[in-house]
Amino acid sequence: MRCMNKRRISIWGAAALTLLSGARNLAVAQTPSPALLVLEKSDNMLAIVDPANLQIVARVPAGPDPHEIVASPDGKLAYISNYGGSDSTLNTLSVIDLAARKALLPINLGALRSAHGLAFAGGKLYFTAETNKAVGRYDPATQSVDLVLGTGQDRTHMVAVNESLDQIVTSNVSSGTISIIEQVSLPTGPPRKTWRVTNVAAGHGAEGFDVSPGGKEIWAANAQDATVTIIDVASKRVTQTLPISLRGANRLKFTPDGKRVLASGLGAGAGANLVVLDSATRKELKTLDLGGGAAGILIVPDGSRAYVAVSAKDKVAVIDLKNLEVTAYMSTGRQPDGLAWVQ
Repeated sequence: MRCMNKRRISIWGAAALTLLSGARNLAVAQTPSPALLVLEKSDNMLAIVDPANLQIVARVPAGPDPHEIVASPDGKLAYISNYGGSDSTLNTLSVIDLAARKALLPINLGALRSAHGLAFAGGKLYFTAETNKAVGRYDPATQSVDLVLGTGQDRTHMVAVNESLDQIVTSNVSSGTISIIEQVSLPTGPPRKTWRVTNVAAGHGAEGFDVSPGGKEIWAANAQDATVTIIDVASKRVTQTLPISLRGANRLKFTPDGKRVLASGLGAGAGANLVVLDSATRKELKTLDLGGGAAGILIVPDGSRAYVAVSAKDKVAVIDLKNLEVTAYMSTGRQPDGLAWVQ
């Protein structure tokens, strides 16, 4: 009888250990909140990172040649552009279930090719299609592309959409322009609205850009000129061109308060890979050598820190935006680039 009781205790003990082990595994398996998403371009993978300890908790296949990434506002899905360069045959956007941490069926864009820049606004996904010199919009509710707008410019690359959904901005790398696309009412005929495209000359290789909080200015980084072009949105005119201590500047971001601007560069060799500018004085506050060419920039919503993908060295730098210092690095897969934040 005692042996039987010991056996029962042993069985129940083993069961309890199994349950505890399963709970631990479940806890480990959960995607952290918030989470940092890092595209590892040359590995065709998405890394899900716990920003509390900079540990990669999972990797998910990201589709062919992943370049940019954006998360849905509810944090459930991530969308990834499968690029392949201008004139590519690629015509898909990858979709990742962030809770299950698995790839879903990709979005087929039909005749729209070389998707790159992404923005999520008004419940819909905006994307650029370089081969088509256009911007498209995908509606997850209807699972269809419901808008395509041509820019007439070469390498329509990055995209931003305002909160009222009546203004879209793109950079056009090979044309060296910024397109401001606005929804307007037609002056004659039946009442209806259309889209008006204004292409503003920036600099050679205009690529990374951002619209200032409040929407008054567009700052564009010109990779081939080592400059930043500032455009007044109301007049659609260039107001200033600033030289910067950065080669190959390809990404640019405002801090949430609009006081500072970060620009990263892929230029080879020693020197600055990240420049911080004062938006009011237009002066450089600091240059940082991250150890290699840098690309994607993500600034957390409270503006306390930034993550910068150091693509040339397979790592991500963490920048304290109060002291403008690198506080940590995390190792990634090959060639990290696009970054996104999930609350």
